[in-house]
Amino acid sequence: MNNDENKNQDIHWLVKPKTIKILWLLMFVILAITLLLQAFAHIHGHFIIDESFGFNAWYGFITCVAMVFISKLLAIIVKRKDSYYDD
Repeated sequence: MNNDENKNQDIHWLVKPKTIKILWLLMFVILAITLLLQAFAHIHGHFIIDESFGFNAWYGFITCVAMVFISKLLAIIVKRKDSYYDD
């Protein structure tokens, strides 16, 4: 065995690039199947927008993007100097 093969054996299976690609592909396949199944089911929402096609998918995506931007904004507002806790 050479050194590269030893390194690959020491890496956890969830961190390997091949596994990451497979997990991304699996996620997109599950999302596509979920969206396709929604075309055949009648959705009973509390509001009109709840009944739109793919509501949970696009709402979740928009919410996730908003949380990232809000966290970046909070990081700017709450940021302290590196020497904040020094004497």
